[in-house]
Amino acid sequence: MSADNRASDDELRALARKLRSHSLRMISQAKTSHIGSCLSVADILAVLYGRILRVDPKRPAWPSRDRLIVSKGHAAAIVYAAVAEAGFMPVERLAEFARNGGQLYGHVTHGGVPGIEMSSGSLGHGLPVGTGMALTGKRAGEPWRVFVVMSDGELDEGSNWEAMLFACHHQLDNLTIIIDYNKIQSLDWVDKTLRLEPLADKFRAFGWSVREVDGHDVKELSSTLGTLPLEGGKPNAIIAHTVKGKGVSWMEGKVLWHYKQPTPDELVTALAEVAAS
Repeated sequence: MSADNRASDDELRALARKLRSHSLRMISQAKTSHIGSCLSVADILAVLYGRILRVDPKRPAWPSRDRLIVSKGHAAAIVYAAVAEAGFMPVERLAEFARNGGQLYGHVTHGGVPGIEMSSGSLGHGLPVGTGMALTGKRAGEPWRVFVVMSDGELDEGSNWEAMLFACHHQLDNLTIIIDYNKIQSLDWVDKTLRLEPLADKFRAFGWSVREVDGHDVKELSSTLGTLPLEGGKPNAIIAHTVKGKGVSWMEGKVLWHYKQPTPDELVTALAEVAAS
């Protein structure tokens, strides 16, 4: 869905439910990982594709399109679901996910997948690349914007902080990062692995304009992302507070669901919960 055909709040919530359902099926059937990470970012992707991004699924390489990099590439299933629901490829292709002979690999890949700007999954690469794109757009006087969706655990990577300094120095107010701050990374809680707080203060000290939002509230996400740049001459950091495993009660806030996949019986229960949410 392009920004020229903006979804209502109810349609955004329905899209988020679809994205969660697709991800649950894909990960369960492929017996792969990262369902918790997919579920936490669903509302963010729904708002981006349903209301914010200036894209044209019929012209994936449209020069004036906004660029979206999902740096948390382990959430590949839901990213593929989002581009399919947006019209970049048939929804039927989602059956390729993590299957021999398919092109929808277990970490986000752009090869053969329209609507994907770059392959990701090696954490700490998305923002540096996005920063370079934003600088290119700024110097060329182009109107397109760059969005980078990041994980909280990814902020352990020093390459991101170098990119943040660079973005501030070059006044890249056409660059926005959205942090899926679900508080869990890989095998433990973020606070126990490498504490990030006070995160907003750190971004401000690096010269960024910052907003903290409820990452599951489509209204709040939309109103914040719809007023970019937050301040002229400053890159934008949206800290989206989320719940890992959001939408499935017995997955929410559980470290286990970073790597575990739902069994066929669990899939039925999970889909029912998502549909009723």
